[in-house]
Parts: sequence; structure tokens; C-alpha cells
Amino acid sequence: MDNAKPLPNYLVQRYHGWKATSYAENEAWYRRLATDGQHPRAMIISCCDSRVHVTSIFGADQGEFFIHRNIANLVPPYQPDGQQHGTSAAVEYAVQSLKVAHVIVLGHSSCGGVQGCLDMCKGNAPALDAKDSFVGRWMDILRPKYDAVSDIEDPKEQARQLEKHAVMTSLENLMTFPFVAQQVKAGELTLHGLWHNIGEGGLECYSADKEMFRPV
Repeated sequence: MDNAKPLPNYLVQRYHGWKATSYAENEAWYRRLATDGQHPRAMIISCCDSRVHVTSIFGADQGEFFIHRNIANLVPPYQPDGQQHGTSAAVEYAVQSLKVAHVIVLGHSSCGGVQGCLDMCKGNAPALDAKDSFVGRWMDILRPKYDAVSDIEDPKEQARQLEKHAVMTSLENLMTFPFVAQQVKAGELTLHGLWHNIGEGGLECYSADKEMFRPV
């Protein structure tokens, strides 16, 4: 593979720093994880956004979360068509093989994917509307929810509400997976929807009873 290049020096230095400190101080724990395998209690589906640091938000250790990241933390509907489905595969592995007790969908403020969906729906993103746009076709999962926010005049509030609809859409789609629905109904799996305000460090949880997001 001629296109693979050496790691940038700053990452090499950071690795050696981690190996000499964090790893050295917790070597027994890392070796136990390697020997015993992973047994995470929860799966977290979050956005690829570099500003969303899942393990830091919850103070999690290695081996605690099974994390899957994609654009706008979306879960597509169950569709066993023989094609390649990364998010669906991650959900299947977490629920069927790892037997996680919780699946958490974590949305966030200032989401570029959600903004792209808004721009598409308003006719302002021809590149995303193109058939060969991977991002655009992925955001089609959220596109039907635009009607629910189309009358909101404040652009920031409109985006914020669609970000929360992205979380709810993923929760709805998770229940289309037979093995998820079965585990939920059996009381062996719970689903949770969260929205994180990056700038303020806030965290809101969707309340099914109140049909709204409330501060944690």
C-alpha cells in the first residue's frame, strides 16, 4: 500500500507519553481487558464530531462503553438486504453478542450533519442533494423530520430542535430491529436519548412521559 505514510511526529510523541504514564500506571487493567475480553454495560451511538468526547463526559474507563460514531448519531431503520450496514452491524454486535444493558443515542449542539440536512431541505445544498453524496444520502434518514421544525424562525433554535429529532429518530429506528425490540420488551435492554450542549457542557435526556428533553 504505497499511500500509507508514517504517523505524524506529534502523534508519535503523544503515544509515547501515554505509554509511559497512563498505560504504565494501569498496565494490570489493560492486560486484564486483553485477556478477559470486553464486557461493556452500555453502547453509545454518538456523532463523529471531534468536539463530542464521549468517555470524558461520563468519566468512563477503557472497556466500559461500546462506542459507535457516525454522522449525526443516526440509526437507520432495520433493513436486512444483504448490503453493508456499519451502524446496524454495530447495534447487532452490541445487543446480540455483548449483551449490553443500555443503548444510548447521544446528539449534540452545532451538529454539521443536521445543519446539512436543514440546508438540503431548504434547497441550499445541491452538493448534498446529489445522488453520489454519501453524507446527503445518510442524512435522508433525518429528512422526514424537517416538517416538524420548518416553521421555527430562529435558525439556531431550528437546528437545535432538529438535532433532538435526530436522537428521537434513532430511538424510533432502533425499535425496528427485532432483536432490540425483543430485549426491550423483555426488560433486558433500555434505550436512552441524550443531547449535549458543547459550549455549556450541558446534558439533556429525553423523557418519554413528558415528550421532551430535560436537563440531567
